[in-house]
Formats: sequence, C-alpha cells, structure tokens
Amino acid sequence: MERTFSRWKTQYLNRLDPSKKGSVDEDIEQVVSLLNSREQFFTTSSCSGRIILIDGVRQVAAGRDIRKQNCVWLYVSHQKCTSDDLMTGLTKSTGDVVLKFEPFVLHVQCRRLEDAQLVHSAAINSGFRNSGLSVGKTGKIISAIRSTHGLEVPLSHGGKCLVDEDYIQFLTKIANEKMEENLNRIQRFFQNLQSALTAERLHIPDSPSIQELQDSQHMHTQDRKEGRTGNTQKKATKCV
Repeated sequence: MERTFSRWKTQYLNRLDPSKKGSVDEDIEQVVSLLNSREQFFTTSSCSGRIILIDGVRQVAAGRDIRKQNCVWLYVSHQKCTSDDLMTGLTKSTGDVVLKFEPFVLHVQCRRLEDAQLVHSAAINSGFRNSGLSVGKTGKIISAIRSTHGLEVPLSHGGKCLVDEDYIQFLTKIANEKMEENLNRIQRFFQNLQSALTAERLHIPDSPSIQELQDSQHMHTQDRKEGRTGNTQKKATKCV
C-alpha cells in the first residue's frame, strides 16, 4: 500500500492542473504546499472560494424548459467584488442569471485513516463543519474539507433583470461578508493543521484519561495491599 500511495501521489502532482484557472488559488497556496510537502498527503482538487455570475441559458424542448449543461460565466472572482462588477456582468445576460458564493473546498488523499482524521479534526475546528471522510474500493482515503455558508440567488430570467440596483448592492455586501469569513476560516485551518502536524512529528502523547488514572491508582493500591499481606504472612511463619 505504501508503494501504491507513493505512485498515486507522484501521478497527481506531476499532471497538469485541470481547472479553468490552471493553478492553485493564491489564498490557499500555503495550505496546499504544506500538505503536499508531507509524505502522507497530497491534494487532488481545491478552490479557495469564489463569487460568480452564471448565465444558464434555457432551451424549450417538448414543452419543457431544459437548462444547457454549458453555462456561461459572466463574472468570477476569488476575492471580494463590487456592485459594479455584478451589474456589468448582468448586462451580458441572455438567459437566467444566478449569483453564487461558493466557499473553500479541498480534497486531500491520505496514506492512512489516522492521517485523514488529523486533517478532518483541523477542518472541523476551523469552522468547516461540512467536512467528511471517504474510503474507496481501491483503498483511497479522501478527506474533504467543505463548508455550508454558501449563497445562491437568481437575478434574471430570459435575459430580463428581476432586481434593482439597491438589491444588487445588498447582495454584494452579503457575498463579500461571506468571502471574508471564508478567508478567515482558511487561515485558521492552516494554523490548526500546522499545530497538529507539529504535535504528530514530536510524538506528543495524549494526556491520560480519568479512567486510566483511576485504574492506575487502583492497581497501585492493590500492589500495596498485596505487599502488606505478604509481609504479615512472613511474620506469622517466622520461627521463634
């Protein structure tokens, strides 16, 4: 399994980035670099979070509306946006435009289940509470870091804008607040991940539980009792 994992990692890290951007987003470069620098991890896909306007042009077939699979991106940013950005994008609409905020997502393949649990714990403690683990039939262990604070709002239908500029400004504020919180969570995740990996490297033992302490104390008491009994027996059998 060790050789198989190493082969998978080499193949993933040497392939071309299949995303539209073609590179890792700036705000998560340090997270991705940290994980890929460790032998027990490698990242398979990622997005730092984005604000997008999507134009889903509809076609009518057999009396039904059918959304095309190839939607048009009117605007996309991995940073905060302005209301002018969104208004400019809306002017290009010919169909049904939706404003979306999509938070940070990261998929990490891990060598062992314990490694995946480490990443998962760091993600949960950083606010990414929709994170999870999966184990494939071939033994691939994936830790998925996800959040739930997304946004999706329809803005136009059939090329006609359904909202006014004041509402666009309001949505801009909401989307930017979500982006700011998203970036804060990414930074917390990086710090928590660093701390967890440092602790693992130093092999810091966990503190004993209350039950373990009680068991240890009980065993010590038993040993003392047995010691006293043994001494008494020796004294009783000693010749005078």
